[in-house]
Amino acid sequence: MSSLEHAMPDNAPAVLTNEQLKQYQQDGFLLLESWVPDDLRQQLIDRAYQLIEQADLTEHNRFSTTDRAQINNDFFLESAETIRCFFEEKAFDEAGELTQPRAQSINKIGHALHDLDDVYQAFARRPEFGALARDLGLRAPHLYQTMVIFKQPRIGGEVTWHQDATFFYTDPTSVITYWFALEDATLQNGCLWVEPGGHTGPLRERYFRDDRDLRMEPLDDTPWPDDTSGTPMPVKAGSLLVFHGHLPHYSAPNRSEKSRLALTFHVVDGQITYAPENWLQRPTLGTFSL
Repeated sequence: MSSLEHAMPDNAPAVLTNEQLKQYQQDGFLLLESWVPDDLRQQLIDRAYQLIEQADLTEHNRFSTTDRAQINNDFFLESAETIRCFFEEKAFDEAGELTQPRAQSINKIGHALHDLDDVYQAFARRPEFGALARDLGLRAPHLYQTMVIFKQPRIGGEVTWHQDATFFYTDPTSVITYWFALEDATLQNGCLWVEPGGHTGPLRERYFRDDRDLRMEPLDDTPWPDDTSGTPMPVKAGSLLVFHGHLPHYSAPNRSEKSRLALTFHVVDGQITYAPENWLQRPTLGTFSL
Protein backbone atom coordinates (compact mmCIF):
# COMPACT_ATOMS: atom_id res chain seq x y z
CA MET A 1 0.00 0.00 0.00
CA SER A 2 1.47 3.36 -1.05
CA SER A 3 1.67 6.38 1.22
CA LEU A 4 -1.39 7.81 -0.54
CA GLU A 5 -3.54 4.76 0.08
CA HIS A 6 -5.67 4.04 3.09
CA ALA A 7 -8.13 1.36 3.99
CA MET A 8 -11.55 1.22 5.59
CA PRO A 9 -12.48 -1.77 7.73
CA ASP A 10 -14.68 -4.35 6.03
CA ASN A 11 -17.33 -3.81 8.69
CA ALA A 12 -17.59 -0.04 8.10
CA PRO A 13 -21.16 1.13 8.72
CA ALA A 14 -23.49 1.42 5.72
CA VAL A 15 -24.46 4.88 4.54
CA LEU A 16 -27.40 3.88 2.32
CA THR A 17 -30.78 2.52 3.33
CA ASN A 18 -32.32 -0.55 1.68
CA GLU A 19 -34.77 1.77 -0.08
CA GLN A 20 -31.92 3.83 -1.52
CA LEU A 21 -30.13 0.70 -2.70
CA LYS A 22 -33.27 -0.49 -4.46
CA GLN A 23 -33.66 2.90 -6.13
CA TYR A 24 -30.05 2.81 -7.34
CA GLN A 25 -30.50 -0.70 -8.72
CA GLN A 26 -33.70 0.37 -10.51
CA ASP A 27 -32.64 3.77 -11.86
CA GLY A 28 -28.84 3.50 -12.06
CA PHE A 29 -28.35 6.68 -10.05
CA LEU A 30 -29.06 8.13 -6.64
CA LEU A 31 -29.28 11.75 -5.48
CA LEU A 32 -27.88 12.32 -1.98
CA GLU A 33 -28.61 15.81 -0.74
CA SER A 34 -26.45 17.84 1.67
CA TRP A 35 -23.40 15.60 1.43
CA VAL A 36 -20.89 18.46 1.29
CA PRO A 37 -21.10 21.04 4.10
CA ASP A 38 -21.12 24.66 2.92
CA ASP A 39 -17.76 25.55 4.47
CA LEU A 40 -16.04 22.57 2.87
CA ARG A 41 -17.76 23.20 -0.46
CA GLN A 42 -16.49 26.79 -0.46
CA GLN A 43 -13.00 25.55 0.38
CA LEU A 44 -13.06 23.28 -2.68
CA ILE A 45 -14.26 26.14 -4.90
CA ASP A 46 -11.64 28.57 -3.59
CA ARG A 47 -8.88 26.02 -4.09
CA ALA A 48 -9.98 25.40 -7.69
CA TYR A 49 -9.61 29.08 -8.55
CA GLN A 50 -6.25 29.21 -6.75
CA LEU A 51 -5.04 26.34 -8.95
CA ILE A 52 -6.08 28.28 -12.06
CA GLU A 53 -4.12 31.33 -10.93
CA GLN A 54 -1.04 29.23 -10.16
CA ALA A 55 -1.14 27.22 -13.40
CA ASP A 56 1.11 27.82 -16.39
CA LEU A 57 -1.47 28.41 -19.12
CA THR A 58 0.87 29.40 -21.92
CA GLU A 59 -0.30 26.38 -23.92
CA HIS A 60 -3.85 26.76 -25.23
CA ASN A 61 -5.03 23.23 -24.46
CA ARG A 62 -8.76 23.07 -24.99
CA PHE A 63 -11.22 20.35 -24.05
CA SER A 64 -14.17 19.39 -26.21
CA THR A 65 -16.49 16.39 -26.29
CA THR A 66 -17.79 17.39 -29.71
CA ASP A 67 -14.43 17.90 -31.47
CA ARG A 68 -11.72 15.65 -30.03
CA ALA A 69 -9.25 16.89 -32.65
CA GLN A 70 -8.84 19.98 -30.46
CA ILE A 71 -7.35 17.89 -27.63
CA ASN A 72 -3.56 17.65 -27.41
CA ASN A 73 -3.08 13.92 -26.78
CA ASP A 74 0.24 14.23 -24.95
CA PHE A 75 -1.00 17.02 -22.68
CA PHE A 76 -4.18 15.04 -22.00
CA LEU A 77 -2.50 11.67 -21.34
CA GLU A 78 0.11 13.16 -19.05
CA SER A 79 -2.63 14.79 -16.96
CA ALA A 80 -3.46 11.33 -15.57
CA GLU A 81 -0.70 11.75 -13.01
CA THR A 82 -0.60 15.49 -12.52
CA ILE A 83 -2.90 18.54 -12.25
CA ARG A 84 -3.65 20.43 -15.44
CA CYS A 85 -6.13 23.05 -16.60
CA PHE A 86 -8.03 22.72 -19.87
CA PHE A 87 -9.64 25.71 -21.58
CA GLU A 88 -13.22 25.82 -22.79
CA GLU A 89 -13.58 25.18 -26.51
CA LYS A 90 -14.98 28.69 -27.02
CA ALA A 91 -12.57 30.48 -24.69
CA PHE A 92 -10.64 32.16 -27.51
CA ASP A 93 -11.55 34.46 -30.37
CA GLU A 94 -10.24 34.13 -33.93
CA ALA A 95 -7.09 36.03 -32.96
CA GLY A 96 -6.34 33.54 -30.15
CA GLU A 97 -7.24 35.96 -27.36
CA LEU A 98 -9.39 35.02 -24.38
CA THR A 99 -12.97 36.25 -24.71
CA GLN A 100 -13.46 36.56 -20.95
CA PRO A 101 -11.27 36.55 -17.81
CA ARG A 102 -8.83 33.68 -17.28
CA ALA A 103 -10.74 32.33 -14.27
CA GLN A 104 -13.92 32.16 -16.39
CA SER A 105 -12.23 30.42 -19.34
CA ILE A 106 -11.27 27.02 -17.90
CA ASN A 107 -13.36 23.97 -18.80
CA LYS A 108 -11.89 21.64 -16.18
CA ILE A 109 -8.98 20.81 -13.89
CA GLY A 110 -7.78 17.19 -13.79
CA HIS A 111 -6.96 14.48 -13.20
CA ALA A 112 -4.89 13.64 -10.08
CA LEU A 113 -6.19 16.25 -7.66
CA HIS A 114 -6.82 13.58 -5.01
CA ASP A 115 -3.15 12.55 -5.13
CA LEU A 116 -1.32 15.85 -5.43
CA ASP A 117 -3.39 18.59 -3.81
CA ASP A 118 -3.82 18.65 -0.03
CA VAL A 119 -7.35 20.11 -0.10
CA TYR A 120 -8.75 17.60 -2.56
CA GLN A 121 -6.84 14.69 -1.06
CA ALA A 122 -8.29 15.43 2.38
CA PHE A 123 -11.77 15.60 0.88
CA ALA A 124 -11.33 12.28 -0.97
CA ARG A 125 -10.29 10.57 2.26
CA ARG A 126 -13.61 11.24 3.98
CA PRO A 127 -14.71 7.78 5.17
CA GLU A 128 -18.28 8.04 3.89
CA PHE A 129 -17.06 7.92 0.28
CA GLY A 130 -15.48 4.50 0.70
CA ALA A 131 -18.49 3.27 2.65
CA LEU A 132 -20.79 4.46 -0.15
CA ALA A 133 -18.80 2.56 -2.78
CA ARG A 134 -18.93 -0.61 -0.68
CA ASP A 135 -22.68 -0.21 -0.22
CA LEU A 136 -22.95 -0.12 -4.01
CA GLY A 137 -21.02 -3.36 -4.43
CA LEU A 138 -17.36 -2.40 -4.87
CA ARG A 139 -15.21 -4.71 -2.75
CA ALA A 140 -12.02 -2.63 -3.03
CA PRO A 141 -12.94 0.88 -4.24
CA HIS A 142 -10.06 2.68 -5.92
CA LEU A 143 -10.28 6.34 -6.93
CA TYR A 144 -8.74 6.75 -10.39
CA GLN A 145 -9.70 10.26 -11.46
CA THR A 146 -10.79 13.59 -10.01
CA MET A 147 -11.98 16.58 -12.01
CA VAL A 148 -13.31 20.02 -11.24
CA ILE A 149 -15.71 20.90 -14.07
CA PHE A 150 -16.65 24.57 -14.34
CA LYS A 151 -19.35 24.83 -17.05
CA GLN A 152 -18.42 28.49 -17.42
CA PRO A 153 -20.95 31.33 -17.90
CA ARG A 154 -21.81 32.02 -21.54
CA ILE A 155 -19.19 29.64 -23.02
CA GLY A 156 -19.64 26.41 -21.02
CA GLY A 157 -19.50 23.57 -23.53
CA GLU A 158 -21.94 20.76 -24.21
CA VAL A 159 -21.03 17.27 -22.95
CA THR A 160 -22.67 14.83 -25.35
CA TRP A 161 -24.48 11.66 -24.25
CA HIS A 162 -21.99 9.07 -23.02
CA GLN A 163 -21.34 6.32 -20.45
CA ASP A 164 -18.39 6.55 -18.08
CA ALA A 165 -17.52 2.85 -18.47
CA THR A 166 -16.45 3.84 -22.00
CA PHE A 167 -13.40 5.48 -20.45
CA PHE A 168 -12.88 3.31 -17.34
CA TYR A 169 -13.39 -0.19 -18.70
CA THR A 170 -13.38 -3.28 -16.50
CA ASP A 171 -15.02 -6.66 -17.12
CA PRO A 172 -17.46 -6.78 -15.46
CA THR A 173 -18.18 -3.06 -15.35
CA SER A 174 -17.35 -1.59 -11.96
CA VAL A 175 -16.85 2.17 -12.41
CA ILE A 176 -19.09 4.41 -10.32
CA THR A 177 -19.21 8.18 -10.74
CA TYR A 178 -19.53 10.61 -7.84
CA TRP A 179 -20.78 13.99 -9.09
CA PHE A 180 -20.63 16.64 -6.37
CA ALA A 181 -22.52 19.87 -7.05
CA LEU A 182 -20.24 22.67 -5.79
CA GLU A 183 -22.79 25.20 -7.07
CA ASP A 184 -26.47 24.93 -7.91
CA ALA A 185 -26.96 23.02 -11.17
CA THR A 186 -30.05 24.22 -13.05
CA LEU A 187 -31.65 23.83 -16.46
CA GLN A 188 -30.31 27.27 -17.29
CA ASN A 189 -26.63 26.62 -16.50
CA GLY A 190 -26.27 23.07 -17.81
CA CYS A 191 -27.37 20.51 -15.21
CA LEU A 192 -26.91 16.82 -15.95
CA TRP A 193 -29.51 14.81 -17.84
CA VAL A 194 -29.75 11.05 -17.25
CA GLU A 195 -31.72 8.11 -18.65
CA PRO A 196 -33.38 6.37 -15.67
CA GLY A 197 -32.86 2.62 -16.00
CA GLY A 198 -30.45 3.11 -18.89
CA HIS A 199 -27.64 1.43 -16.94
CA THR A 200 -29.20 -1.93 -17.77
CA GLY A 201 -28.43 -1.38 -21.45
CA PRO A 202 -25.21 -2.24 -23.30
CA LEU A 203 -21.99 -0.29 -23.39
CA ARG A 204 -22.14 1.60 -26.67
CA GLU A 205 -18.48 2.66 -27.08
CA ARG A 206 -14.97 2.10 -25.76
CA TYR A 207 -12.21 4.70 -25.68
CA PHE A 208 -8.92 2.99 -26.53
CA ARG A 209 -5.37 4.09 -25.92
CA ASP A 210 -2.65 2.80 -28.25
CA ASP A 211 0.62 4.30 -27.02
CA ARG A 212 0.02 8.05 -27.60
CA ASP A 213 -2.97 7.61 -29.91
CA LEU A 214 -6.59 7.65 -28.76
CA ARG A 215 -9.64 6.36 -30.57
CA MET A 216 -13.33 5.78 -29.91
CA GLU A 217 -14.57 2.37 -31.03
CA PRO A 218 -18.32 1.66 -31.48
CA LEU A 219 -19.60 -1.45 -29.68
CA ASP A 220 -23.38 -1.29 -29.92
CA ASP A 221 -25.79 0.74 -32.04
CA THR A 222 -28.43 1.25 -29.35
CA PRO A 223 -29.65 4.85 -29.83
CA TRP A 224 -28.69 7.46 -27.28
CA PRO A 225 -31.49 9.11 -25.28
CA ASP A 226 -32.86 12.50 -26.24
CA ASP A 227 -34.87 15.20 -24.49
CA THR A 228 -37.96 12.97 -24.53
CA SER A 229 -36.38 9.91 -22.92
CA GLY A 230 -33.79 11.72 -20.80
CA THR A 231 -34.51 13.30 -17.44
CA PRO A 232 -32.96 16.60 -16.28
CA MET A 233 -31.37 16.54 -12.83
CA PRO A 234 -31.23 20.03 -11.36
CA VAL A 235 -29.57 19.75 -7.96
CA LYS A 236 -28.69 22.04 -5.09
CA ALA A 237 -25.13 22.91 -4.15
CA GLY A 238 -23.72 20.37 -1.70
CA SER A 239 -25.61 17.44 -3.23
CA LEU A 240 -23.97 14.25 -4.51
CA LEU A 241 -25.28 12.44 -7.57
CA VAL A 242 -23.81 8.94 -7.74
CA PHE A 243 -24.36 6.76 -10.80
CA HIS A 244 -23.53 3.49 -12.55
CA GLY A 245 -20.87 3.34 -15.26
CA HIS A 246 -23.41 2.32 -17.93
CA LEU A 247 -25.85 5.15 -17.16
CA PRO A 248 -26.17 7.45 -20.21
CA HIS A 249 -25.83 11.10 -19.20
CA TYR A 250 -25.41 14.48 -20.86
CA SER A 251 -25.21 18.19 -20.12
CA ALA A 252 -26.21 21.11 -22.32
CA PRO A 253 -24.10 24.22 -23.00
CA ASN A 254 -24.20 26.97 -20.42
CA ARG A 255 -25.31 30.25 -21.98
CA SER A 256 -26.45 31.74 -18.67
CA GLU A 257 -24.58 34.24 -16.51
CA LYS A 258 -23.92 31.68 -13.74
CA SER A 259 -21.24 29.00 -13.59
CA ARG A 260 -22.00 25.40 -12.60
CA LEU A 261 -19.00 24.04 -10.71
CA ALA A 262 -18.92 20.32 -10.00
CA LEU A 263 -16.34 17.89 -8.64
CA THR A 264 -16.29 14.35 -9.99
CA PHE A 265 -14.70 11.11 -8.79
CA HIS A 266 -14.40 7.97 -10.92
CA VAL A 267 -14.13 4.93 -8.67
CA VAL A 268 -13.48 1.34 -9.81
CA ASP A 269 -13.21 -2.00 -8.03
CA GLY A 270 -9.56 -2.81 -7.41
CA GLN A 271 -10.35 -6.53 -7.34
CA ILE A 272 -11.31 -6.42 -11.04
CA THR A 273 -8.66 -5.99 -13.73
CA TYR A 274 -8.46 -2.40 -14.97
CA ALA A 275 -8.01 -2.49 -18.75
CA PRO A 276 -4.50 -1.55 -19.93
CA GLU A 277 -6.13 0.03 -23.01
CA ASN A 278 -7.93 2.65 -20.90
CA TRP A 279 -6.66 6.16 -21.57
CA LEU A 280 -5.95 6.91 -17.91
CA GLN A 281 -3.08 4.90 -16.46
CA ARG A 282 -1.28 5.41 -13.12
CA PRO A 283 2.14 3.73 -13.38
CA THR A 284 3.84 6.19 -11.00
CA LEU A 285 1.12 7.15 -8.54
CA GLY A 286 -0.37 3.68 -8.21
CA THR A 287 -3.82 3.21 -6.72
CA PHE A 288 -5.71 5.36 -4.24
CA SER A 289 -8.01 3.27 -2.06
CA LEU A 290 -11.17 4.71 -0.58
